Amino acid sequence: MSALSFFYAALFYLATAIFVVGLAFKIRDYARTPAPLKIALTPAPLTRAGVGWRLTREVVFFESLFRSNKWTWGLGWMFHAALALVVLRHFRYFQEPVWTVIALIQPFGTYAGFAMVAGLAGLWARRFLVDRVRYISTPSDHLMLALLIAIGLTGLGMRFVSHTDIVAVKAFMLGLMRFDLQALPADPVLLVHLGLVALLMIIFPISKLLHAPGLFFSPTRNQTDNPREARHLATWAAALDK
Repeated sequence: MSALSFFYAALFYLATAIFVVGLAFKIRDYARTPAPLKIALTPAPLTRAGVGWRLTREVVFFESLFRSNKWTWGLGWMFHAALALVVLRHFRYFQEPVWTVIALIQPFGTYAGFAMVAGLAGLWARRFLVDRVRYISTPSDHLMLALLIAIGLTGLGMRFVSHTDIVAVKAFMLGLMRFDLQALPADPVLLVHLGLVALLMIIFPISKLLHAPGLFFSPTRNQTDNPREARHLATWAAALDK
């Protein structure tokens, strides 16, 4: 077993630990943050079932973004939909045997990589070309988009330019899951791709990508519009009210 394989194994164990623990702590903080005011963004649903349907539309279709800006919605939705297919396609590296549904989406996931990079490129161009967006953009915004594009381009590079031994890659990934380390191919593009993925996992819990779980804890989205029917009382204030 090469030192390279040991290094990447340790890197992914570390990245996974940081990702899981960091995300768990952030979600716990979101759940514990009090919402003392009824601030549902109207028109808002009147029931919890309506709130669930509203969140579903927001997560799947980006409803509020669609109403706000069609160009941003199109680029953002294209990126997220393509990313979902790409991530699902990569599940085959962690399954033996591969689930039928994962096998069926392989062709779609392959070309979704192009849509993912195109969507990211459009979102990045927006930060340069739109004055009000350029004004509020920070270096971290640009670096995050550059990181995501680099991950997409190196993935496409392995698929269409410089092929790697995917059988060995799958054996390596399965070995990580089973704590049975296997040799990792020393292809440069593969190593850069995996290194960038590990970096993304490490910085995810402290990045703006936390909007993914944070959406579900937004009081403007997860509250019912029933201030006249029921008094809204935060959990921390309920004890004081007794």
